[in-house]
Amino acid sequence: MSSDDARGVERSGTVGGLFVVSAPSGAGKTTLVEELVRRVPGLVRSRSYTSRPPRPGEVRGVDYNFVSREAFEAMVARGEFLEWATVFGDLKGTSRLDTDRLLAEGHDVVLVIDVQGARQIRHHGLPHVSIFVLPPSLAVLETRLRGRQQDAEEAMRRRLNTAREELAAYQGYDYLVVNDDFDDALARLQAIVVAERCRRDRMGRAVDAIIATFDDQTN
Repeated sequence: MSSDDARGVERSGTVGGLFVVSAPSGAGKTTLVEELVRRVPGLVRSRSYTSRPPRPGEVRGVDYNFVSREAFEAMVARGEFLEWATVFGDLKGTSRLDTDRLLAEGHDVVLVIDVQGARQIRHHGLPHVSIFVLPPSLAVLETRLRGRQQDAEEAMRRRLNTAREELAAYQGYDYLVVNDDFDDALARLQAIVVAERCRRDRMGRAVDAIIATFDDQTN
């Protein structure tokens, strides 16, 4: 599906929709979403906050909003996070203010968060569409994680064990996408976004405007 297809979809109202994308570490969710927002007009990614320092090649404000642990904990105390969790010893969270602002501006917003964060979104009853990205197998996931060359063996085993636990959460999501081939997985993600934009409740005002043109012709 081309970006022109996505651009041609009419959306209702001025408030955007919320998409939640989760996956085990190494399944490729971040890379997929980065390309997704590049291709789909009107779709933006909310940048998470994290207490960990940037990894080599990461850019502040692009990959994450990097803050100190003390600053993060202060934001938690002030209730500034839509969701937050401890992930492999580091704190990660989504700013409520940033997300609300983007939605109010009419953007569709995608959150790249783990299953803990997704549970918080569901618990708060926030309207959203949830997507779980799966690797084709544990062996492929391990190969991808080892290819990063970022973790010691103990940390690698911990990530793989966490992945097993997180995979059990897939039943709580609206859509499943297997990242067996990047282009195919990206096409499936894009199809989900475009299809959700075509839902009747999202198209309400656009359809009302069309119906009004017919009413005008009968007067």
